[in-house]
Amino acid sequence: MSRLIFSRYAPAHLLRPAPPLAIIRLNSILFTRSYTTKRYTKEHEWVNVEESLATIGITDHAQSSLGEVVFVEAPELNKKVKKQDPIGAVESVKAASDIYAPVSGDVVLVNERLKDQPSLINESPEDEGWFCKIKMSNSSEINDLLDAEAYEKFIDQKES
Repeated sequence: MSRLIFSRYAPAHLLRPAPPLAIIRLNSILFTRSYTTKRYTKEHEWVNVEESLATIGITDHAQSSLGEVVFVEAPELNKKVKKQDPIGAVESVKAASDIYAPVSGDVVLVNERLKDQPSLINESPEDEGWFCKIKMSNSSEINDLLDAEAYEKFIDQKES
């Protein structure tokens, strides 16, 4: 009965079946998959790679060791970097630490929010506190980095 009442008051265009063209369009939509790969360095940077774009930051372990971050020196936009080049620095109340490029390529984006909110690195080091994005010139360099399990083992060995 409720169906009948709804039909009675529903606009006419909602009651008509969709034309066959809509089905054809739906079937012609292309879906693409993009894979993300997250890796780590022994210098405590993380890199999240989606296709050829690498997002760089420091790990939760690094921010915890540094303490309250008070200043971030970011890399220059469009700067060409090589793997292991210093690309910036993080200063905290305890220490200062250089940030190294885990991959080679061009810096295409810098997290501008870190200028006014360096504490984002403490609050969300592996999400909102990302450092920069690098368009990779050699995607095979990612294979030299540690996966999550290897990074955890590395940390455990250093602390024991």
